[in-house]
Amino acid sequence: MIQRFTIQGRFPSLNDYVSAERADRRFGASMKRKETKRAAEAAEHLAKFTNPVIVTFKWIEPNMRRDIDNIAFAHKFILDGLVSAGVLEGDSRKYVIGLQDEFPEPDPDNPRVEITIMEV
Repeated sequence: MIQRFTIQGRFPSLNDYVSAERADRRFGASMKRKETKRAAEAAEHLAKFTNPVIVTFKWIEPNMRRDIDNIAFAHKFILDGLVSAGVLEGDSRKYVIGLQDEFPEPDPDNPRVEITIMEV
């Protein structure tokens, strides 16, 4: 089974998260809850996977300013959102056996993350 969905907008980078945590742990925790919920809401219509999956992320940013490792930090929010939505039973290596990232040309008018989940 293969399923696709899109999350509009962009996620905080690793630098954003670290800054929030350093300012006050509650800021970081609040950011984590908010972004995980956003991912879960975008995925709530998907069917549940019962076998291990490979998840592909197409990170479409508004520009090329952020480093790809800072962008891809948002794997955490999205995978936790998939678990929260009941799409994945867990996000350990028992359930998610691979992550793939793509960073196409920016789209200043429509930043988003296009996610493909493929059962193996």
